[in-house]
Amino acid sequence: MTVKELVKPIILQRADPWIYKHTDGYYYFSASVPEYDRIEIRRAKTINGLSEADGVTIWRKHEEGMLSANIWAPEIHYIDGKWYVYFAAARTTETNEGLFDHRMFVLENESENPLEGKWIEKGQLKTNWESFALDSTTFEHNGVRYLVWAQKDPNIYGNSNLYIAKMKNPWTIEGEQVMIAEPEYDWEKIGFLVNEGPAVLNRNGKIFISYSASATDYNYCMGVLIADENSDLLNKNSWHKSEKPVLKTDEEGEIFGPGHSCFTVSEDGKKDILVYHARNYKEIVGDPLYDPNRHTFVKELAYDDKGNIIFDLK
Repeated sequence: MTVKELVKPIILQRADPWIYKHTDGYYYFSASVPEYDRIEIRRAKTINGLSEADGVTIWRKHEEGMLSANIWAPEIHYIDGKWYVYFAAARTTETNEGLFDHRMFVLENESENPLEGKWIEKGQLKTNWESFALDSTTFEHNGVRYLVWAQKDPNIYGNSNLYIAKMKNPWTIEGEQVMIAEPEYDWEKIGFLVNEGPAVLNRNGKIFISYSASATDYNYCMGVLIADENSDLLNKNSWHKSEKPVLKTDEEGEIFGPGHSCFTVSEDGKKDILVYHARNYKEIVGDPLYDPNRHTFVKELAYDDKGNIIFDLK
């Protein structure tokens, strides 16, 4: 089956999707479940096969404390022979349902198959200060492992900015975190002032970071940061932001609020694939965070003559 023949959406009611193709030939999938109470992993030999694969619950939220509410955006990675899951979690109090109180956490599994074996809590992935933090992702470049994530700076008006830092190990950053993006354009400030959901792709001599902006209704959209692969990735000036969204609501195509993307590859390895969530209707009753119908979609990517990603392929 070709990429263009993939069923869309491929997985219903799974937001913040993450698809990773491993060396064993399997695609591994993780995402936020509507109940926000657990982390599931599924795998299949094809992208489309993920829609029929059974999800295996690898971890459940705690009864109380910082890991007891709103389990969001788990990502599965394979690093130095072990599996890791990065996710955000919060706590419920008498006055707060855990919203905007998130921190980032890491799980580890030494098994060859991450659907088996034991997942160990490595604890909170701490940053340079304590505040709302989520959507951690990691990548290696030129022998250095980096973390990219979204966090609230108490001294900056808004909800979250994007940061990067080196990593000492898969659950610890080292040195100073550097802000590489904050909401600045009108399309990043609708409902909430948000830059979040980063995902990294290294192609054509460039490091691309896709990210999401604005509230999680039909205004949710995607931008991109681009740095030269030979630049200092810890220098904010190395990163250049798109002035306009690279993917946004397409009412005619019934794609509303596309965002929180990641990248994977086609089964033959020849095409880059964008994975993202969206709804297929515009009007939402109540808080968009509790509307379960953010579905997982995929689309094929292409590149222009400058080597930049063409996201919005019809």
